[in-house]
This record gives sequence, C-alpha cells and structure tokens, in this order.
Amino acid sequence: MTQFEDRERGQETKFVLEAAKEFRAAAKRNKALGHWAAEIMGRSDKEKYAQEVIAADMEEKGEEDVFRKLRRDFDTANADVSDATIREKMAFYLKEARAEVYGLEA
Repeated sequence: MTQFEDRERGQETKFVLEAAKEFRAAAKRNKALGHWAAEIMGRSDKEKYAQEVIAADMEEKGEEDVFRKLRRDFDTANADVSDATIREKMAFYLKEARAEVYGLEA
C-alpha cells in the first residue's frame, strides 16, 4: 500500500469515527430533550417519550424533525413553550452530549 493510500484510509476511518460520535451525541441530546419535554407536559412515561424523540430524528437529515415533533407535542399538550426555548434547549443538550461523547468539559 502506498503512503497516499494509507493517508486516504486514515482519513476515511477518522470520518467514520467522527460520524459515529456525532450520531451518539445527537441521540443523547434527543434523550435529554425527551425527558425535559415530558416533564413540562406532565407525562409519566418519560423514557418512552424520550425514545419517541430519538426516533423522530431519523425522519430526515438535520434536527428540524426533532424540533417539529417537540413543537407539535407541546402544542397538543397546551404547554406554553416558545420556539426559541425549544431551540435553546436543543443547543444546550447537544453541547452537553458532545462534551460527554468527546470527553470534554461542557
């Protein structure tokens, strides 16, 4: 194998590992969001709801599917939570999850 091929394989491996970490961070964020949202909505099934939020993130690339689920569920529950608050919590929990996954301080 040439030096170029070694470097290319190393970059591919790095990319795959980075993608896996981001996937884990997003799942951790979504679980935390689910627990937070369930608490606000007065749901007793926090873990089940958190799994629903995690599953919602599989609908499309990016985080808008999670935002839409939370927005829809808050509206259905008549919970007074603004779009800005949802987005702030999404950013906050993602930062925490990345810190945990990457072994950094939040």
